Amino acid sequence: MCVGKLIGLMLFCMGIGMIIGMMVADSVVIIIAAAVCLLCGYHMFCR
Repeated sequence: MCVGKLIGLMLFCMGIGMIIGMMVADSVVIIIAAAVCLLCGYHMFCR
């Protein structure tokens, strides 16, 4: 597995975890960080 795909998968999973964390605490910073991790992870993993 390529290193870029592995990092992308890790970022995507971190984004999913942050979305689950958003259900507990509502914060704009968490929403932005989750969106960035999901977008970057998706781009790196599916490229």
